[in-house]
Amino acid sequence: MSTIKFPENFLWGTATSSYQIEGAWNEDGKGLSIWDDFSHTPGKIEDNSTGDTACDHYHRYKEDISLIKNLHCGAYRFSISWPRILPDGNKPVNEKGLDYYDRLVDGLKEAGIEPFVTLYHWDLPLALHQKGGWTNPEIKNAFSNFAEVMVKRLGDRVRNWMTFNEPLVVIFAGYMGGAHAPGIKNLSLAFKTYYNILLSHGQAFKAIKSLYPECSIGLAEGYFPFYGQRPKDEKYLDHFDNFGIKLTMLPLFEGRLPKPVEKRIMKLNNGNPADIETLKGTLDFFGFNNYSRQIVRRKLFSPTGFTWVKPDYPGARFTEMGWEIYPDAIYRGLMNINKFSPGFPVYITENGAAFNDRLEDGRIHDPDRTDFIKSYLAMVHKAIGDGCNVKGYFAWSLMDNFEWQFGYTKRFGLYYVDFPTLKRYAKDSALFYADVCRNNGF
Repeated sequence: MSTIKFPENFLWGTATSSYQIEGAWNEDGKGLSIWDDFSHTPGKIEDNSTGDTACDHYHRYKEDISLIKNLHCGAYRFSISWPRILPDGNKPVNEKGLDYYDRLVDGLKEAGIEPFVTLYHWDLPLALHQKGGWTNPEIKNAFSNFAEVMVKRLGDRVRNWMTFNEPLVVIFAGYMGGAHAPGIKNLSLAFKTYYNILLSHGQAFKAIKSLYPECSIGLAEGYFPFYGQRPKDEKYLDHFDNFGIKLTMLPLFEGRLPKPVEKRIMKLNNGNPADIETLKGTLDFFGFNNYSRQIVRRKLFSPTGFTWVKPDYPGARFTEMGWEIYPDAIYRGLMNINKFSPGFPVYITENGAAFNDRLEDGRIHDPDRTDFIKSYLAMVHKAIGDGCNVKGYFAWSLMDNFEWQFGYTKRFGLYYVDFPTLKRYAKDSALFYADVCRNNGF
């Protein structure tokens, strides 16, 4: 492979989320989240674990900042634990929670690492869930209040904010499929959640801009682009996207909902089209989380018009998550996103892979992860050459952590965490990625 160089000022980073790494689940005034409740419910987590301790980042953040610096990353994406700041979801404010994120941001800035802050990465205060959570229209006021509290405290040092991480996963895994907290399986409630998250994003965007107009505000969405199983399926992909990425992109870029779902969503929420129209333009950048693709074929008389097909071809390779390794997916995803607003700033806010890593004599040899990063980055570079304005890349994840319903059975980290001791070890992929960040390419 020839040498690949990224544009000057391309931003290299890594990413985590609060519930997956912080631990300290009931310390210093923190309230309960839906994931605290969900993980303590028998049968919900594969290895019966919880995020009570996780990586203990709450106490070890200084050590972890040094890990990020060793990667030569210029940025770090992390999320705020809403119940650590507002234990009941609204007021009063827990000052010890704010102090913690003060220390974290100051430590990052001192190390020359730019913080990218995600406000909501799935750990809703349990107190709000008990009042309907994302299905309650009033939640947009609570979320906007949370955003204001955080921006007032950190906005003088944090320029880049994301309102939500993967709204579509919140909706489909948390409220329709039930695999994620709060474990609900109800399509109507999923559509209510969708509508209220959209309006919450819009309201928070305006609240943040009123406080710090110079802030750059985005949203990170997971997107496994569709591929037709057969050539004749490819011509329907634009329609299939109405049940995928268009659910996020059309409201935020065009101020409208996808036609196939618009009527039902508006009826369920007593919606006002004018509210959706106000969402147009409520992004300064788009965060794109990608790991793989989805293969589909047309299916008449189904609600979506398609059905999923499992990759089954000679040489197909998969990660420990069962996700197909398919680098072209990140290229297709970027080019599809670029169609909504050519040249609009995009960050790869998550990309990485879980493999069955083994600690042997203090080393972790993970060539599959290194190959994964290299092959996906090559396709990001190709997309930039073809006109997509990719501003940066955040490797998922900084370290092995609590992987939601899979507990500690899946390892995505650049750093290996020996969970009994919580000691961190650099994997070979971390050494490779550090060279990429230092050299702005490979």
